[in-house]
Amino acid sequence: MVQMAQVIAARLGVEVQLFGYPDPATVVECIKAGTCDVAFLGINPSRAAEVGFTPPLVLYPFTFLVPAGSSIRSVVDADRSGTRVAVLSHHESTLALNRVRKHAELIEAGSPDAAFDLLRSGHVDAFAAALPMLLAYSAKLPGSRVLEERYGGNLLAMAVSTVRTGWLVYFSEFVEEAKASGLVQRAIDLAGERGIRVAPCGNSNG
Repeated sequence: MVQMAQVIAARLGVEVQLFGYPDPATVVECIKAGTCDVAFLGINPSRAAEVGFTPPLVLYPFTFLVPAGSSIRSVVDADRSGTRVAVLSHHESTLALNRVRKHAELIEAGSPDAAFDLLRSGHVDAFAAALPMLLAYSAKLPGSRVLEERYGGNLLAMAVSTVRTGWLVYFSEFVEEAKASGLVQRAIDLAGERGIRVAPCGNSNG
């Protein structure tokens, strides 16, 4: 979303300063403290009382990566008894999987590389995460497959402080304009991001 931040800064006539944070909770605290003016953050009901969300910009679908020769072809296959699935600790993809999982055993990993190593070494049968991440890892594991079926997804929006209502209105209008004009899709294409989809126009932030 770097390109989106640069467009916004240019329109406002200010210099963009980019910061990275290790997890969503830290991003929320940054917004609340006023250290950050605006952030790109996954929409989550638990965060809605702490920050204001615009309508969603993009969707990150959640699915599975399986190794060569795997009999797993669908979400149902990945949720059978005895199936071990590598997941990321405290990640939206893991929270979503926990809401629908019935039988599979989830093996938590502290980082994407650690989860991928579990799959590559044969310690798990599948790796569940966001589609763009899995597509990148699939290229590192010959014969592996990313399932077409999805078990959920993360809607990414812009987030601002709840006390800055004027900002929320402005950025919400910007988001809908950016989606309708094709700006968001062009930003995705320019970044070479595979698997990310533009959120539908007029989509509520719930």
